[in-house]
Amino acid sequence: MASFKFKNVYIKNYYSLVGPIEKESRLKGYDLAMDDYYFKEKTFEKSEVKMQQTVIDNLLLREKAQITDFDLLIGGDLSNQISVTNYNALNYNIPFLGVYSACATFCETLIIGGNFIESGAIKKAMLITSSHNLNAEKQFRYPVEYGAPKPHTSTFTTTGAISTILTKDIGKIKVEAATIGRTIELGIKDANNLGAVMVPAAASTLQTHLTELKRDASYYDLILTGDLGCIGSSILKEFCEKTYNLKLKNYLDAGCELFLKSQDTYAGGSGPACLPLVLYNKILKQKKYKKILIIATGALHSVAMVNQKESIPAVAHAVSLEVL
Repeated sequence: MASFKFKNVYIKNYYSLVGPIEKESRLKGYDLAMDDYYFKEKTFEKSEVKMQQTVIDNLLLREKAQITDFDLLIGGDLSNQISVTNYNALNYNIPFLGVYSACATFCETLIIGGNFIESGAIKKAMLITSSHNLNAEKQFRYPVEYGAPKPHTSTFTTTGAISTILTKDIGKIKVEAATIGRTIELGIKDANNLGAVMVPAAASTLQTHLTELKRDASYYDLILTGDLGCIGSSILKEFCEKTYNLKLKNYLDAGCELFLKSQDTYAGGSGPACLPLVLYNKILKQKKYKKILIIATGALHSVAMVNQKESIPAVAHAVSLEVL
């Protein structure tokens, strides 16, 4: 089975940093905001490394803890060879696992860390993920300074970094279950329409999660996808109904919930930081959702493969949270 339950895995605390546009978005609260994309560094890459280090160090200060109190650091980003996270890991002398599922990375870190804790191999893990708009744009499309026009199906990569403490100690947010997704592609080759690319993976993971755990969609107060965007999330509703006879009523997409329409971010937000920023700084702030299924979605392409006219595969990982 791709799905499994956890008995004693909890999110103890978290810390979030947002970019200059995100601080003016729909987020109800965040810990720290950047004034500009450089974050007082010489390059955008160094800026994102500093973003990761800042959220980890500030979370340690909040917890009055040392990094040596943690058994494992798990994280990833969108850069080549997850270089941002690798360079950040140099700051901390603890075991490190770098992971990559594109924008599905946050849920992957929860699943990996959760299994290590559930098995008894470790007691506490530090999770980290980030994305930087200007790094991602030159990584996957065109540098922003080129001024390349974008279609309305494009999403806007979120700038932000999030650190999370995962532990076996009982807390207010329980990681209750998870489903590992399969890699899926339906022949779409447009890197400017990643919402549509990721829909089949999101739908497949959702259906697998509900089937294997014998649950109905109404079991959850909210089903929150990562960054399909406003176009992709609309497609998902139709896809689920026609393919699985599954009607999504208690459903939102983080990419649609992040930015204001006036911010002109095309089809909405995207990036590994998108889902956790919305989860921590909007959804959980409302205090009305007790059972939440988060489904992080990732397009697993590269510039080289897209330029070779290959179709784009996608993956989605699901994690069930209970707010106690």
